[in-house]
Amino acid sequence: MGNANVDSVNRSSGSGVTIRPEEAEFFSNLAKDWWNPRGKMASLHQVNPVRLGFIRSAVDAHFGTDARSIKPLTGKTALDIGCGAGLVCEPLSRLGAEVTGVDAASDNVQAASAHAEAGGLDIRYMMGEVAPLDIGKFDLVTSLEVVEHVADKRVFLADVAARMAPGGLLVLSTPNRTAASRLLLVGAAEAVGYVPKGTHHWEDFVTPEELEELLVEVGFEVIERRGIAWRPGKGLHLSNDEALNYILSARRAA
Repeated sequence: MGNANVDSVNRSSGSGVTIRPEEAEFFSNLAKDWWNPRGKMASLHQVNPVRLGFIRSAVDAHFGTDARSIKPLTGKTALDIGCGAGLVCEPLSRLGAEVTGVDAASDNVQAASAHAEAGGLDIRYMMGEVAPLDIGKFDLVTSLEVVEHVADKRVFLADVAARMAPGGLLVLSTPNRTAASRLLLVGAAEAVGYVPKGTHHWEDFVTPEELEELLVEVGFEVIERRGIAWRPGKGLHLSNDEALNYILSARRAA
């Protein structure tokens, strides 16, 4: 896919800032309900086991850890960018990682910190752009359902790359920009209240080909890519069908 198509998914202000204030405010208003599995963020609770299953498999494959180990990330550092209230940070901590979560919304960071403390988990949460924060480099970086919300996708992914330790692993997930996602993830899902109205802006979705091209530009190579699909009787699951959503793992190119 040509650069013209990649450029079409970037809305750059030229400032190098990736956070959109209106997006941060939108998700900040959801902070208090983030951990309610039947609340406004129910869709994230439903997809989280699927995403975590992919992450666990990617970790075992990349680092050579035992699939039977309950703490495969012991001795490793993990960063979740766009962490919300900690739905991914907490499982990564329980898998043994030393975890840092970064989010654009201060209310999310406060909710995440309070929930982790209540659960006895030692997780470092920080608010703001990931680039200027003095947080070091990480063995595992995750950013799930985030890239579609940033102002400049190329700059954002370059900032992600700068946070990777040598030999590190990256996991990203995001909606695909298809007719099906426009109908179901934006139209139907918001109409019936499955996701809060205003969560998604279809024109900001990124196709797998566009995302892979951007990742190559900032020095990554994709290891694996799977769709996240839904069907009656099975619910959300990993699939070859990428029409709605997809998740991928990547490493720094040699």
